[in-house]
Amino acid sequence: MNEISNAELVVLNLLWQRGTLTSTQAVEALQQTDAGKDWHEKTIKTLLSRLVKKQAIGFEKQGRGYCYFPLMEQERYQRQACQSFIDRLFSGRLAPLVAGFAKDHTLTAEDAAELQKLLDDWKDNNS
Repeated sequence: MNEISNAELVVLNLLWQRGTLTSTQAVEALQQTDAGKDWHEKTIKTLLSRLVKKQAIGFEKQGRGYCYFPLMEQERYQRQACQSFIDRLFSGRLAPLVAGFAKDHTLTAEDAAELQKLLDDWKDNNS
C-alpha cells in the first residue's frame, strides 16, 4: 500500500462519502471543510493527481473535465493503515496499544465491552 498523506486522506474521505465527483465539485466541497478551506484549486487538483498515481482513486474524462472515484474501499484502507501503524510502533503487537489506552483512561466501558465481544467471537471461531 502506498503511503497516503493526511491531506490526501481528506480528499479520499470526501470521495468515500460522496462517491464520484468532478474536479470542480471536489474543489468546492473541500474548500467548505475545515481541513481544506485554505486550499487553492491547484492544490486540490495536485492531491487528486497524487491519489491517481497511488492508485487510490481513478478518473474518467467527462467533456472538458474529469470525474474522480475511489478505487480502494475505506474499510480495506483502514485495516491496512492500522496494521502498518501497529507494525511500525508496536512490532506488530496489539496488546501494548490497547494497554496504553487503558492506562491513560481513554478506554471507555463501551470500548472495553466491544473489545471483549470481539475477543469472545474470535475465541469461538478459532477454538
